[in-house]
Parts: sequence; structure tokens; C-alpha cells
Amino acid sequence: MSEERFGEFVLVRRHERGHVAELVLDRPGAMNAVSTGMARSIAGACAALGEDRSVRVVVLSSSHERAFCVGADLKERNSFSDADLVRQRPVARGAYTGVLELPVPTVAAVHGFALGGGFELALSCDVIVADRTAVMGLPEVSVGVIPGGGGTQLLPRRVGAARAAELIFTARRVEAAEARELGLVDELVEEGRDREEALAMASRIAGNSPVGLRAAKRALRLGHGLDLAAGLEVEDAAWRSVAFSGDRAEGVAAFNEKRRPEWPGE
Repeated sequence: MSEERFGEFVLVRRHERGHVAELVLDRPGAMNAVSTGMARSIAGACAALGEDRSVRVVVLSSSHERAFCVGADLKERNSFSDADLVRQRPVARGAYTGVLELPVPTVAAVHGFALGGGFELALSCDVIVADRTAVMGLPEVSVGVIPGGGGTQLLPRRVGAARAAELIFTARRVEAAEARELGLVDELVEEGRDREEALAMASRIAGNSPVGLRAAKRALRLGHGLDLAAGLEVEDAAWRSVAFSGDRAEGVAAFNEKRRPEWPGE
């Protein structure tokens, strides 16, 4: 396993087996509150991972024992002028869109507090694995703003418009069991096992064709919200992008030869 640090508060681990990369939120002194510098580092790490063709899956995790991420750094924000806030906005957005626009499947490993922007980072992933200590919520209206890291758009896509409205308008926190019932998380695991289970899922995903994974994610993302006919055209375009690939040829050959495929990744 190799490690690379992006700024002071973000660590990327590249696991040797399985083409899995782990983006670790590593600001333990502030429960991973996202400062301007940390947001810039998240965006930088995502840009590097997105360009690395050896990476097939990214796991978003936390080094803090009691928190995934508590959201924006409100202590830093308290010192901002209006002009400071305007200047910071594209930097903050870059962190969330960086995760959201990763071209490979992404799995969030959540424990403890995942609030505000922290929950939005998890929502930006394709799958959320949480342990029983997880507490989630979008409390932004309680401090005079709104979810600005994608929450108003990503949450209703998970749980429906009415449920998302209730959660955002009340600013309430949701504990793990209810979060699973509502669909805020996809897998609920025993305490302390969120990272282990997320990495295990990532390893299973990474065994599949890298060309197929990227194309499937592209089809899922671009087709969401379109009418059926338009969505099927998106799917057809994605299918055509893989149908004549080396991965497709290897996958069919491996199936017929009853062996594990050796993906060329092209």
C-alpha cells in the first residue's frame, strides 16, 4: 500500500491489491470540519484519482474515531467578510463536485457524525456504508444557510422530494437505524466495521472491467432524471463505448474458458 498526502488534511492510500484507492479525511483536531485548505485538498486528490487509470474504485473514509465529517468549518467562516465568503465558494464547491464527478464507482465509509457538508460528501458517493454509530443530517437552515454541497439535489434523488424536504426543513439529525430505513445509507454494519466493509465492497467492484465500470457509472449518472426513451439512448451510447473494447473481448473469452479475466482496461 502506498500513501500520498494532499495538503495537511487529506490522505490518499492506494491499496496494492484490487485497484482500490482510499481518500481519507484526516483533520482529527476539528472532526474533519472542511476548511478552505481542506476543500482545496479534497478537490486536488479527486483530480489526481480521476486521472489515474489504474484506480477502479474509490473509498471515502475518515481517520477520526467519532466522526466522518461535521461539515463546513464554521469557526473559519465566522471570521469571513462577505467578500471572503464569495471567494471561498468555488473552492468549497470544488470539493463536493470533485467527489461527485469521479469517473469510477465511489463508496463512503461513514461512522459517527456526518453532518452538513460531511453528509453531502457521503451523498456525492455512489454507495454509502455506515456503522451503527452514524448520525446524519443537513442542519444548514438552523444556521441561516442551505445545503450548498449538493444536498438539496442529491438527497431527494435518494429518498424522494417530500422526505428530503422534511429532513432539510427540520434540520434534524438521523441516527443509523432510521437512516437505513429511510434510504440515507445503503448498508448498515456493526460498529467499527464501516471502513472494512466499504473496502471489501470496493474490492468486489474492482474485480470487474474498469472500462465497464466507468461506462456503467456514466450511464447511471447521465440517464438519471431523463425520460425513458432519452435514458435508453444514454445507455446505448455507453454500451457502444464498451462493446468493441479489449475488456469486452477479454470478458467473453474468460467466461468461455472458465477463468478469471485479466482486464486490459481499454
